[in-house]
Order: sequence, then C-alpha cells, then structure tokens
Amino acid sequence: MTTTNDSTDWRKLREFAAVDLSRSFVLSWEVASETLIIDIDLFLTPEHPFYEKPRPAQKACIRPAVIEFPYCESVISDRAPDAAEPTAAARELGLGAIKGFRRLADGRNEISGEFGVVVIDAERPIMRLKTP
Repeated sequence: MTTTNDSTDWRKLREFAAVDLSRSFVLSWEVASETLIIDIDLFLTPEHPFYEKPRPAQKACIRPAVIEFPYCESVISDRAPDAAEPTAAARELGLGAIKGFRRLADGRNEISGEFGVVVIDAERPIMRLKTP
C-alpha cells in the first residue's frame, strides 16, 4: 500500500520488546473513543517479563493482549480502500495471522497479515496484556 522504504520495523520498537508479532493472531478490530483497538493472541518470547513456560501440550507462550492506537484519524485497508473513517473501516477488517508491522516515516503505522495491509494514522501504539 505504501512505497516508502523509510520505516521502522516492529522489532526495533520498544512497544513490542520480547514479543513475536509474526507469530501472533488478530482476533478483532474496534474503535472506541477515537482509539483503534486490536484484540490479539500475542506470542511472548522467553525474554518477556510475563513469559511462562508452555505446558507439555502447548508449543508456545500465547497471551491475550490488545494493541491500542490512540487519536486514530484514519484506517485504510487494501481490501476496503474507500472506508477511511476509523469506525467504518474497523468493521470491514478481517482476522488472521500477523505478517508484519512497521512505523512509517510520516508517523503512520502499517500492519499486514492474512487480513491484508492496513495503514493506521494514529499516535504510537500501546500494547497491553489482558489480565487472566
């Protein structure tokens, strides 16, 4: 969706330290109080402070989490390019595995995955684990 090479990969953003977004899964998209909220199953690496050794039947430490984008002005998807208004666009977005995330030079955020490519015009993301 964007042609700029001047961006920062999620692995270099402090918000995503000790997680692996490329092994995480988007469960829902919602806009509330001008904030885009992405509900995800988040893959934690052993370096994360809330990492727990997986049980024998599990292969990874997956925790429920949210990524919030405060002051969201627009959400543009390659699969629904006409719905830039955040609330309407969030209703059109699909679910699935995350392939990548980057912060673009102009301050926008780009997340890609099985749901397509989504460009979010908002403040820096905030990631929070949900309490059990």
